Amino acid sequence: MTEFAHQKCISANCGTTYDIGQSHFTCGECGSLLDVEYDWDRLPVPNSLSEFAGRWQNRSNPLDFSGVWRFRELLPFAAADQIVTIGEGQTVLRPAPQVARFVGLPDQRLFLHYEGLNPSGSFKDNGMTAAATHARMIGAKLAACASTGNTSASLALYASATSLFRAVVFVGSGKIAMGKLSQALDYAATTIQIEGDFDDALRLVRDVCQRENVYLCNSLNPFRLEGQKTTAFRILESLDWQPPDWIIVPGGNLGNSSAIGKAFQELKSLGLCDQVPRLAIINAAGANTLYELHARQGVVWNAGQPDRQRISEYFRVLDETNHRASTVATAIQINRPVNLEKALRALETCDGVVRQVSDQEILDAKAQVGAGGFGCEPASAASVAGTRQLVAEGVITSDDRVVCILTGHQLKDPDTTVAYHAPGSEAFQRVCVAQGIHQAPHANPPQIVANNLEEIVDVLRRVG
Repeated sequence: MTEFAHQKCISANCGTTYDIGQSHFTCGECGSLLDVEYDWDRLPVPNSLSEFAGRWQNRSNPLDFSGVWRFRELLPFAAADQIVTIGEGQTVLRPAPQVARFVGLPDQRLFLHYEGLNPSGSFKDNGMTAAATHARMIGAKLAACASTGNTSASLALYASATSLFRAVVFVGSGKIAMGKLSQALDYAATTIQIEGDFDDALRLVRDVCQRENVYLCNSLNPFRLEGQKTTAFRILESLDWQPPDWIIVPGGNLGNSSAIGKAFQELKSLGLCDQVPRLAIINAAGANTLYELHARQGVVWNAGQPDRQRISEYFRVLDETNHRASTVATAIQINRPVNLEKALRALETCDGVVRQVSDQEILDAKAQVGAGGFGCEPASAASVAGTRQLVAEGVITSDDRVVCILTGHQLKDPDTTVAYHAPGSEAFQRVCVAQGIHQAPHANPPQIVANNLEEIVDVLRRVG
């Protein structure tokens, strides 16, 4: 398959191509991001997406069991014997009536797509299996990433589970959820904690990888996004290959939204999907670069020529004011999303919108997701909070079928969950009030009773 794939600069003014055996991941001519592109005319492409459904009949084959690689004809950069899989992509999509009522939609119009069932507990495994595959193809022995938590957990897991390479993860000081940090430590990754935030860590890891020839596993890596395309495929699979009207996704480093846009652009060009769903990317208000640039300043993809001067000016002001991202949703606490331009392209492909939501709205939505039978990390709930806002605005209507992506497992950040459900506690003050959250209208606090049977029975009778 490798002779039918290459990397290509996304800038309309450049378009330089590179062999997939190279791993620098940004254009050496202009510095823009790269895509993985395919010579589809020379590749075996199914006549219909429904042909993939038959692979469940062959689940004993690791590639068919994988929720990424059973769609391998749609990311054909690797030969089958080079593919690295540990069973990723076993996700679930189901209607969520309680959450639908919370956001203002009819019971059967809102679906939650849950990525927390991945081996490391987040959507990052969709991309990491593809990055690990490419690392194997080029013979990498050391791989690194910067992370707010989920990427480091995923990279560390693939390194330890496969023994193909060693992992080094860079994390910032302060806000990293302990559930995620514990994974990197437990999976034996070399963990480097710097005095700075995610943006500092990413800058440093890029410098280290370039200088020391280390394989970079952040979503700057276009092979990561090839794996993340399969989120779109599994949503279609779960809806009997009928696209929803909307896909709503949290916006952090913008890899997921970029990958979803690329997936639907390719499906449409291949004649495998007539309708492209609309895309909504939801920033946390404390980490809202895409919202500021796209929704407020009008920066768009513009056929591969976005207003890079305006983008640079925005980042210059961030630097001059030492502005740091700050949100309880630590997984999307990012000021400088590396996939910004690809996300702008996805918004154009999918007629998309961008919104921002407060930390209060995020945790309120998270509590409703949990009460409805799914547990998710705070960043995941941004998709639900954003949906509620779009319904209130009339952008999403009661006739629309909406999929909210839940990116990570509830136990990624249990401290925040417990704090929200214990208003007035020290944990609530430390976690919630510190982020400007003073209310917990959907809290479910523990019932404290004496060591007495009658008092316990009284509580049960009130519940019943």
